[in-house]
Amino acid sequence: MPRKASRQQKTGQVRIIAGQCRGRRISFPAVAGLRPTGDRLRETLFNWLASELRSARCLDLFSGSGALGLEAASRGADEVTLLELNSTAARALGNNIELLGLKSAKVLNDNALNWLQRYPRDDKPFDIIFLDPPFDSPLLSEAVDTLAQQSHLLAPEAIIYIEAPARQTMTFIPADWQLQRHKTTGDVACYLYHRQAEPSSHQLEADAPPGQLS
Repeated sequence: MPRKASRQQKTGQVRIIAGQCRGRRISFPAVAGLRPTGDRLRETLFNWLASELRSARCLDLFSGSGALGLEAASRGADEVTLLELNSTAARALGNNIELLGLKSAKVLNDNALNWLQRYPRDDKPFDIIFLDPPFDSPLLSEAVDTLAQQSHLLAPEAIIYIEAPARQTMTFIPADWQLQRHKTTGDVACYLYHRQAEPSSHQLEADAPPGQLS
């Protein structure tokens, strides 16, 4: 009687493009909605971030394969926090962090939106945030709204990267997030926003027209 083929969980692979782990490949499980950022878009993104990444505190929400957060850690980010709700994907992220020896990276198996809402006001803000949730879900707009409400999470001039379907309109972006870069590849669009720091009271006085100072 012929033996039945064993059922194996499908996995994918992603390559670290540059930095201390350049060329290393990591595996990730086949999880619904998990769609790693392609090599070309990642290369474009990290070229955009070249002068901002070193010593930055990064937050990779909806980490999935970890393609963005682990690339940031490989390229010298000071601290990278990866959030992933799926326990299988989170476990794989932890294994890959250990395999790559990335001491600056840590993974949290948690709901990203709940975690954002619980983030302590007296904790350090993040310099760079990666937002690449599953496509065709409300998670992107919900995460942006939560970040706008929990503004203490963002450094005064934080950078926010968003990856979304090219057809999606971005009407939910806060007024103080200024678009710096934009690229569309096929049906995927990526956006790089720069949070505008609030002017100090000294700047407000300096910029006010004569006769309007109190």
